[in-house]
Amino acid sequence: MFRMIKIVFNATIIVLALIGFNAIGGQKYVEGIKDGVMNFIAQHNADSARKIGDFSKMNEEFIIDNTMNLAGYKAVVAEHKASGQKMVILDSGKKPLLTKEDIKSQNIDAKLQDLSEKVKYKGVKVQDLTITSRGTMEVYGQTVPFAKFEAHVSRLPISDIAGVVASVQTSDGSEKLALSLSEKKKYSQLITNEFYKGVGESK
Repeated sequence: MFRMIKIVFNATIIVLALIGFNAIGGQKYVEGIKDGVMNFIAQHNADSARKIGDFSKMNEEFIIDNTMNLAGYKAVVAEHKASGQKMVILDSGKKPLLTKEDIKSQNIDAKLQDLSEKVKYKGVKVQDLTITSRGTMEVYGQTVPFAKFEAHVSRLPISDIAGVVASVQTSDGSEKLALSLSEKKKYSQLITNEFYKGVGESK
């Protein structure tokens, strides 16, 4: 009986403490800490992204979602806020994963499949990758060839994707892969073009 009274008493004290905490502006304090953490993460992502490119002219429809180290390569992940379409820039340094010549080649599908095996992320497996069309787009102020592809992926919320891949060499001699990915039925080349025309070389 005494144990039960003690538990109820302790619970009451906690509830009263929370009410008092909120009454003196505690909720705002917690929200302030949360906002501070989110701002810190956003600033960290922006600082890391600046090492790969200049995103200061990026359209406000896009947001830098994350920066990461992907199989030893630096990467920036951006998102189109309205559609969820993802853009990825992978900096492979002086040892290109794919070149412009690879993108234009007839066996680019096999090269992309090999690349997906090399740069696996969280066990995601890419299957049935096919090239559906080719074209050019602007990346880092250069007009470069791209290959559009479709594929089936496992361990993601969506299983059928579409996207494009392009390769560009920046003035520092490093090779960067530019990708754009979305659900197969929702992929938009207009969104891809809008994002990449706003990406410049690091200052």
